Amino acid sequence: MSHDKDIEERTRLAGTNKFELLLFRLGEAPSTGERELFGINVFKVREVLVMPKITALANSHEHLMGVANIRGQIIPVINLPAVVGCKPTKGHTILMVTEFARTVQAFAVEDVREIVRLEWDQVLPAESSHAGALVTGIARLDGARPDTRLAQVLDVEEVLRDVMPVTKEEITREVVGPELILPEGTSILVADDSHVARAVIELGLKAMGAPYVMTKTGKEAWDYLQDLADHAKAEGFRPRDRISVVLTDLEMPEMDGFTLTKLVKQDARFKGIPVVIHSSLTGTTNENHVKAVGADGYVGKFSPRELAHTLRLVLSQILGK
Repeated sequence: MSHDKDIEERTRLAGTNKFELLLFRLGEAPSTGERELFGINVFKVREVLVMPKITALANSHEHLMGVANIRGQIIPVINLPAVVGCKPTKGHTILMVTEFARTVQAFAVEDVREIVRLEWDQVLPAESSHAGALVTGIARLDGARPDTRLAQVLDVEEVLRDVMPVTKEEITREVVGPELILPEGTSILVADDSHVARAVIELGLKAMGAPYVMTKTGKEAWDYLQDLADHAKAEGFRPRDRISVVLTDLEMPEMDGFTLTKLVKQDARFKGIPVVIHSSLTGTTNENHVKAVGADGYVGKFSPRELAHTLRLVLSQILGK
């Protein structure tokens, strides 16, 4: 299967609230001694290879093993077991090369198991009470079976921020431009399961002077809209009088952004509310799919300038109507 065909197939999957998770192990967990399963969305994995030669970098973060030359590209290699606090029993034997938010990096892991196809509703959001900040969801691999195996879905953005804190441009009014003018009395409804992404979006929206409502999954955002529609009907206003834009991530536990977009766009109660997809899964196939589900805009993650520009664009379209 060609790489493009692969991407097309996975993008089609995403439109049905399904995704593929690459399962891997990082060694023994300190608390139980078990070799726990971890997962990462296959969409983010460019390739998996046997550990190449790594060149250590002077004075780098303790979890950055160094860099590897992979097909002529110099790629930073992160010691994922060390970040998560596991001890590899077999050493680091495999390298997973990932690409998202327009950056490429590699993660050293103990071994890679298999790829499983799941529905997003098989993934439960990992609340901070029972998982570290590095885990964004817990996947039930065998569905509703009582003895289902569990895999922890890693929040790669959080891992990267810890190990390779890039000096991002500060999010200020100068960066995002003039105040974002929303229709009076409205807010932006945001859905994103990554703690880091939510923090960056909040800073951006605050710098733009835009009020917002923050949710952690597509389902939480959809439930919010349902409640709003009920109130709107009872009190005689339209949902668009309170929410001017929905800004959603693509990959989220319980319900992904494609499904949320389709639900909003197919529901007459939410007519006139544009949806902007905000994702680290960049690429033209994705962007075409975003158009196919009816989204009004698509923004790569961690680019406040681009986010401000796209929000202005969709808001000018509704204000112009």
